[in-house]
Amino acid sequence: MRQKNSEKKPAHLLGIGLDNEDGHKRITKAEEFSVVGGSEETHERLTETALKTFEELKTRGKKLNQVEPKELSEIIEKSTPE
Repeated sequence: MRQKNSEKKPAHLLGIGLDNEDGHKRITKAEEFSVVGGSEETHERLTETALKTFEELKTRGKKLNQVEPKELSEIIEKSTPE
């Protein structure tokens, strides 16, 4: 049986950067997302994408655990800086 949206477990978005070559350990944590690794540029881009994603979710009146994967993918694509 499928759970109702209000009964779903908490969700957490994880961004992982794999292009770090300078030895720095970059970690950004928030209540609903974490970004780890990556070059300075990649880490900032992932963090900005996550922040904009959650702003859009808030605009839509939804929480991360209330969106289907397809909708979340569309939001992330829209939220990714060019």
